[in-house]
Amino acid sequence: MEVSDNHKAATDYINRLDSLTDEELADAMSYKWFRINCLYFIKDKFGKKTLFKPNVEQETFYLNQHCRDIILKARQLGFTTFKMISDLDDCLFTVDFSAGCICHNLEDAKDIFRNKIKYAYQNINEDFIHVLSSIGFDLPLPVNDKDNGYVFNNGSSIKVSVSYRGGTLQSLHVSEFGKICKKFPDKAKEIVTGAFEAVAAGSVITIESTAEGKEGYFYDYCKEAKKSGEIGRALTLLDFKFHFFSWWLRPEYSLSFGVIPQSLDRYFSELKAKHGIDLTIEQQYWYSAKWKVLGDDMKREYPSTPEEAFEQSIEGAYYANQFSLIYKDGRIVEDLEVHFDNIGDVNTVCDIGIGDSTALWFYRMVGDEPHVLHYYENSGESLGHYIKYIQDMLTKKGWDNGINYGPHDMNNREFASKGKTRLEMAREGVEYEGKTYRMKFKIVPKLSVDDGIQAVRQILPKCVFDRVETEDGVKCLESYRKEWNDKLGCWRDRPLHDWASHGADGFRYLSIAESKRNSGRIAHRSAY
Repeated sequence: MEVSDNHKAATDYINRLDSLTDEELADAMSYKWFRINCLYFIKDKFGKKTLFKPNVEQETFYLNQHCRDIILKARQLGFTTFKMISDLDDCLFTVDFSAGCICHNLEDAKDIFRNKIKYAYQNINEDFIHVLSSIGFDLPLPVNDKDNGYVFNNGSSIKVSVSYRGGTLQSLHVSEFGKICKKFPDKAKEIVTGAFEAVAAGSVITIESTAEGKEGYFYDYCKEAKKSGEIGRALTLLDFKFHFFSWWLRPEYSLSFGVIPQSLDRYFSELKAKHGIDLTIEQQYWYSAKWKVLGDDMKREYPSTPEEAFEQSIEGAYYANQFSLIYKDGRIVEDLEVHFDNIGDVNTVCDIGIGDSTALWFYRMVGDEPHVLHYYENSGESLGHYIKYIQDMLTKKGWDNGINYGPHDMNNREFASKGKTRLEMAREGVEYEGKTYRMKFKIVPKLSVDDGIQAVRQILPKCVFDRVETEDGVKCLESYRKEWNDKLGCWRDRPLHDWASHGADGFRYLSIAESKRNSGRIAHRSAY
């Protein structure tokens, strides 16, 4: 039978539990959904022993799961608990079933095994143990309970760890994968290249997390899986299916009275108008009360939509507050030039790297607002490639060129170019694909990284971005953050150098250029 048929039969047995005949009870034990609802006890949030009963979100997931599933969720929906109960049940009722769970630190691994797996096993409903025994089934016994895991005498095993490589798993669950991707990118890569490869096609991989910014495997997997669902693409055994569970699905997230700030009143109206989410007044009271405590972190912890979840303030991000204002003011727009006055020169700013990535920003000043029109990034290309790209883009869009800004290190002399600077090379002409390309740059004054970051913070709230043309650049700015000190468990007071750095560096030069332009402090020695 299909899962839905099994679920229907099991639910009928659950609803008639007190009046089941011995034969019906014996049959009921053959259904996993019945066992999950009736056999296992857990500790509730108050530490009290209670029979595990899947909530609405867990039941919805159970009915709609694929074999590879990715869950974007609000906090405290209990998916790790559900998966551990589900995997434990498979271990007990399936021979040679191997399950694993990965979390982001050892303390969480110990807690998950002790309070979600071991506790559930040691407190299985005695009445049903007798029922199983009466039909000739004895629950497997653990022959090993070390290293945060069980090995049972039926050949099955379940373990919680911070990584997994080697062996073969029939089920792998990764808890808070977004957090792992953000703070421990090397560990995230090890999970993808190691643990995922230990799970055969057709076996189960479940990833769950709150959102942690627009970066890393979790964001990329969510984006791709969500897109597949929206266009109705058939999923293979290696594709992830997207699941989203919001806070407003929970009936207990409501208050009978409260105060709704004006800004949230507008937010609730937009949810209804744009997404059809019509919150009750009690839900609005609850959200407002939580918002007073969490502020913009509400979007991460209790998202209303999948898109909103990834617009949250990234922990450690330099421009979190600025992007909060940008989203609140609607400054990331579709077809920017269609909706705004497109008269005026278009300036460019570049972070030209040698043997590294180069980032280009195109923007037009409209009053004191930078209208950011386009972003481009590439690596391993010569100076001529980027000059050609700028000229081609200006021609394609019909833009009049204003000022082309370059970083201070364009004044560095290079041995390979007979002692010429890249500034001189660009002015005199560089060969690329059989043609000569020329461009005049002005050099952005050299400031410390901290001063540059402050300049970005000053100008960002005035910017308007084209959503499509600058998507990758905005992603860099939102993800530009401090380096994480794993040993001390805190953020270092310096930027993390990663994929987001080049776009962020380029925008820093834009901000410095515009902050100095009117004061005449752009270096005259770099003029045309």
